[in-house]
Amino acid sequence: MFKPNPRIESVPLFDGHFVHVIDDALERPDDWVALAARHAAEFEIGDHNAYPGPELRIPDSISAQLDAYFLEHVRARLGARRTLRMYSRLAMVTLAPAQLAPRQWICHRDRFDVPADQCVAASVVYLFRDPAFGGTSFYRPRRPGLETDLLVHESGTLSGEAFSAKYGIAPGYQRGSNDWFEHVLTVPPRWNRAIFYDGSLFHCSDIPDADPLSSDPSRGRLTMNGFFTCSRRLG
Repeated sequence: MFKPNPRIESVPLFDGHFVHVIDDALERPDDWVALAARHAAEFEIGDHNAYPGPELRIPDSISAQLDAYFLEHVRARLGARRTLRMYSRLAMVTLAPAQLAPRQWICHRDRFDVPADQCVAASVVYLFRDPAFGGTSFYRPRRPGLETDLLVHESGTLSGEAFSAKYGIAPGYQRGSNDWFEHVLTVPPRWNRAIFYDGSLFHCSDIPDADPLSSDPSRGRLTMNGFFTCSRRLG
């Protein structure tokens, strides 16, 4: 599934955090696009997260190969020791800005409620060739933790009008800094590029123009996303 002996570029973010970038990651990336196209009708928009488009869960037996790659090459760089649970999915950003809910107007964390002895990691493999679809951006909160937590919570409970009025955040995909989050870095997309990062950091897809988005996996913003909950490395 993955090419051996990857060259890993660790790009600094802030406060000792890095995003780890691996180019030419998969052995046969075109096969994944073809597989996604064959199963396009099975992609579904989930109600368990704020991803702005449909997803297709990857079988655990295949996800295990991603986990093995993560354990061998990346886990120590992210302070992880052992994977406790993980899953992966194929995903496509498809929603127009007007279709987004408030929780999709802001960057997000993959998990923020794990115990102190655990950590979370995430990965993205870009399976599209058009750089106009955008990469992944990382952000640092500008407000105290309790204020940021309330913003995140109310992005899922308030109406769009009420959320925008209270927090001064306009509808649409987040790009760049605002009063609540400082934009730190955007990793540009590249065909068959993989990135790994701390999932508790605020991040989001960087969507410069939603008009070209498509629900066709062979033409749209297709990615393979992985999520890992791990025991934390001590010392």
